Amino acid sequence: MPRRVLLIDDTEMNLKVLGALLNRIDDAQCHSFSDSTHALDFARQTRVDLVVVDYLMPGMNGIEFIEAFRTIDGAASIPILMVTSNDEKEVCHVALKSGADDFLRRPVDTVEFLARVRNMLKLGEASRHLVDHAAWLTDAVRQATQDARLRERETVVALARAAAYRDEETGEHILRVAHYAHLIAREIALPAAEQELLLEAASMHDIGKVGIPDHILCKQGRLDEAELAVMQRHATLGYELLRGSSSALLQAAAQIALGHHEKYDGSGYPQGLVGEAIPSHCRIVAVADVFDALTTPRAYKPAWSMDRAKDHLLAGRGVHFEPRLVDAFVAAWPDVIDIRNRFQDPV
Repeated sequence: MPRRVLLIDDTEMNLKVLGALLNRIDDAQCHSFSDSTHALDFARQTRVDLVVVDYLMPGMNGIEFIEAFRTIDGAASIPILMVTSNDEKEVCHVALKSGADDFLRRPVDTVEFLARVRNMLKLGEASRHLVDHAAWLTDAVRQATQDARLRERETVVALARAAAYRDEETGEHILRVAHYAHLIAREIALPAAEQELLLEAASMHDIGKVGIPDHILCKQGRLDEAELAVMQRHATLGYELLRGSSSALLQAAAQIALGHHEKYDGSGYPQGLVGEAIPSHCRIVAVADVFDALTTPRAYKPAWSMDRAKDHLLAGRGVHFEPRLVDAFVAAWPDVIDIRNRFQDPV
């Protein structure tokens, strides 16, 4: 592939002389312009490997051209050689500060000119390879991170379903709670990344039930006081299973597992936290989990209607639930109904 050299000079003779020299370089293809504006338009449309530009030109001079050229996407690393008959050092300094990589004064020595051009083409090629390699590494890291997160999500879902299958709960319960939580997070305008994190982590809220004995977990009827105390241990068990990971997802899931049964007035478990001392993700999942539990049939109760469950949430504002979260949930009622319809329990 030819290496494109952009040559800009308002003097026709200079274009012919320098153009002839540039064409002596293997694989070099010279594109000559006497108008710097036209040259800039060309550079915006066609990637070049080197720029050779005169300083004194009508309209846009060489320094102004360099400054404009450097703003083109991908042009920051392309080498630029300025050629001028001006003897003032100040011009050289300004040119270098403006983005020129090298500077030659006329009359141009042929050997020196060709040597510098060849070196700058090699420099540009090396720089391009570095940029390309950096982009490849960035893509590779991004893909590896995506693959790791996918495997992590698959593991989380599998563990959550394993816990649910030991109980009366279903995989749909897990999905409904996760999507209700995501809905609330969206309504209170949490950052998009936090919304997605909550969607994934909320599915692990009951993972601790894997450690509850079957005769309590699967009991057909209400639990007595001793059995209830054992059942409530699932919050701490879930936290113990998930804590200590470097994964942001598992850290959030551990926090949710521990705190989703806390109540806003401090009467919940296992820590009896009050108000905003309860982590925000736990406060959100509390609304989602209670609503789904009420609207799902159990051995000891029939399913409540959606409206009755909504009324229960409203009655629990400031007692069981953070008021603004209940308000956000109710405000998105059409979406609540849609989630319920999308993730129905199997018949």
